[in-house]
Formats: sequence, C-alpha cells, structure tokens
Amino acid sequence: MTSRDSAGTAPKAPAKDTWDLPDVSGLVVGVLGGTGDQGRGLAYRLARAGQKVIIGSRAVERAETAAAELGLGIEGADNAECARRSDVVIVAVPWDGHAKTLETLQEELVGKLVVDCVNPLGFDKKGAYALKPEEGSAAEQAAALLPDSRVTAAFHHLSAVLLQDESIEEIDTDVMVLGEVRADTDLVQALAGRIPGMRGVFAGRLRNAHQVESLVANLISVNRRYKAHAGLRVTDV
Repeated sequence: MTSRDSAGTAPKAPAKDTWDLPDVSGLVVGVLGGTGDQGRGLAYRLARAGQKVIIGSRAVERAETAAAELGLGIEGADNAECARRSDVVIVAVPWDGHAKTLETLQEELVGKLVVDCVNPLGFDKKGAYALKPEEGSAAEQAAALLPDSRVTAAFHHLSAVLLQDESIEEIDTDVMVLGEVRADTDLVQALAGRIPGMRGVFAGRLRNAHQVESLVANLISVNRRYKAHAGLRVTDV
C-alpha cells in the first residue's frame, strides 16, 4: 500500500542517481575496424580493463593477427562474425567505409547496442575540417542504416597514440555519450568507465552528434600546435 501525505498525494520516488551505472563487465565487446589505430587502441584498453573483446575486420587474417599481437584474450574475426558474437559493437571504421560496412551488417546487428565513434573529416593544406553527412552525422547515418539496432555515439575524442601506449596506466579524459535511450547511454557510460582515468558523460541525443564528431578537427589543431594528445574534461559534473 502506497503512503500518502496530508494532502492525499503519493510522495515522489527519489530521483535516480545519474552515476548509478550498470555492471557491464560480462558483456562481449566487438570492435569493427579493430585493426585500425583507433579501434585497436579501444580494443586494447577495454581488454586490459577485463572486458571480453573481439576485433572485426573485412579480412579475418588481419583481425586474427592484430588480436594475437594485442593478447589479453582478444579474438579476431571477420566483421559479420564479430557482430554476431558481441553484445556491444563499437564502429571504428574509416569514414569513407562507414555506410558500406553497416549496410552489409544490418542483419548481424539487429538488437545490438551499437556505439559509433566515427568522425567525418576532410583534410587539406590548412588541416582537418568537419564534413556533414546528409543524415546530419555519422551516428545519425548509422541509426538510419540500422533501424533495428540501438545506436549510440561515443569515444570520438580519444588519442589513438595514448590508447595504444602500454606504458600509460590511465587515460585522462571524459567520453561524451549520445543516444536516444537512457538505458543504452548508461551502458556506454559504464563501459567507458571501465578504462582507468576515463569517464562517460551523457551529452544529448543523436541529433547533437555532429558537433561532437566535428570537435575532433579542433583537437587535431590543438595537438599539432602544442605537440600534444589532447582530450576533454567536462567541469562541474
């Protein structure tokens, strides 16, 4: 029986703690594009934190070679097998292969939590600059191509150099996480938090993904000027 106050109204349930995140330690994480620098770095950090990781590639031999080099129980598979066997699938493929890769994996990604970390960028003699896909962002393109998947966006602003450096114990950065369903973004935040020094911060719905992806062009400029591997921290949160 629900208790009521003197006005006859039921008391409000306490607000959910925004940092009360789920246990994701038992989830299998697949990394599409796991033989590239960013994917390889993410695979290494997550496996080092105790996550079961499968690297995906168009060529299974490349995936198996990369997995063997990284160790930590990481497995290699072709992209389709990686998607089928994983609970969470990180998309870390080059932008020019983004749409084609996802189109070929629609069936394997049904019901999966997909984390898009692709940054649509162009490069010229002035440096890096943001591209804007027809759908608005890489993450929104993924959502359009994968209507039966749970698409989120995260891990855009991480230095592949730092991720792959075995001598570095902690990655000092926040990860901006975007998505439509709180339960899904909570899972991605929790996954980011498995990596020492890293924290996942909710940053809005997928319609806000373009500016998050685009910010990488600015970070590239920072890194070139200051010879750094810059990340982001969100203050007062």
